[in-house]
Amino acid sequence: MNSSLSSPRTKAGNPSPESVRLAVPLLDLRRQYDGIREEVLAAIARVCDSQSFILGPEVEALEGEIAALTGAAWAVGCASGTEALWLALVAAGVKPGDSVMTTAFSFFASASAIVRAGATPVFVDVEPGTLNLDAVLVGRQLRTQRPENLRAILPVHLYGQCADMDKFDRIVDEHAQEFEVAIVEDAAQAIGAEWSGRSAGALGVTAAFSFYPTKNLSAFGDAGIVTTTCPRMAEHMRQLRNHGSPRRYYHHEFGWNGRMDAIQAAVLRVKLTHIADWNQTRQQHATTYGQLFAGSGLTSSRNSDQISNPNNAPVRLLARSPQAKHVFHQYVIRAQRRDELRKFLADRKIGSEIYYPLPLHLQPVFSYLGLKAGDMPVAEQAAQEVLALPMFPELTEAEIRCVVESIAEFYS
Repeated sequence: MNSSLSSPRTKAGNPSPESVRLAVPLLDLRRQYDGIREEVLAAIARVCDSQSFILGPEVEALEGEIAALTGAAWAVGCASGTEALWLALVAAGVKPGDSVMTTAFSFFASASAIVRAGATPVFVDVEPGTLNLDAVLVGRQLRTQRPENLRAILPVHLYGQCADMDKFDRIVDEHAQEFEVAIVEDAAQAIGAEWSGRSAGALGVTAAFSFYPTKNLSAFGDAGIVTTTCPRMAEHMRQLRNHGSPRRYYHHEFGWNGRMDAIQAAVLRVKLTHIADWNQTRQQHATTYGQLFAGSGLTSSRNSDQISNPNNAPVRLLARSPQAKHVFHQYVIRAQRRDELRKFLADRKIGSEIYYPLPLHLQPVFSYLGLKAGDMPVAEQAAQEVLALPMFPELTEAEIRCVVESIAEFYS
């Protein structure tokens, strides 16, 4: 893709007829499949011929390859990204009666896994620019009102950009003499992402990845993996994913059926050989979006680092941390009149999605925590503004232009 693109050829209110006729899906998995079909079918046939369908050599091979990719030394395949979060938390020492600090703005599993481990989620607001967990607020709460029995901090690498792990490391060091707290990464959206040259998956004591079909590295169903630098934790997770059984029919603790299917591992191994190129293409698409938005006059020239929007720009782009290698699982903007814009795009057959429409602290299931609207103002405002635009490696430049020009038409 040309890295030096001109702005849309027409001004707001007069988009090119050729571009607006395009239907642009939010995600099109068939395009990816068409390019790797024979590799995938051969891998599935290999599993069928082996008649080894759960765990086994394919899963072990994938575990080794993911460990090498992340630099985490150990990886444990499991049934889903949600299962991976639970395994990561329990292996990190989270137990009933503990508390875990995490973001108020993420997918539900980030918090439900904490509850499943028997702990209480402690929600903290997010940074206005990146929408990642605000380490400054975490540090402030630890100094002024530390949660009871705090066992872990769970930052989420939202949309494919790592949270500020330098700050979280400093928080752990600052309080090391008072109490022990583990950093557990929710890297579900961040395979291949980095922070200061270190890979997601090797930035905490454990890290959870999801291979749900929409992810950058996606299975043909549910699957997940946990990484760690600790062999003892890896062995514990292998036991937990198999009903707490270190060997067949002997059970040392209550685990769960969280095993990975061999067919999913085989498909993921095929895709893993392409993930670096796919992620690079996503980054190129993000650059194209940014250039087109800048040329459209839709965005403010000022950095989006405040809750307010002083220049009243209809579209704001999320901030990118200079230390982060962003893999753009999603390309998300903040938009005025977001819901009207989404309907406008849908009418033109342009896909979009809202990640996420209701912050975690306002979810009905967490009403027992006693939190209310206004407690997490950045997350709450983000929930009213965020909109994910089409983003996948096979997206074309013409489709990206169509999206931006259609948004310009809406605001004209």
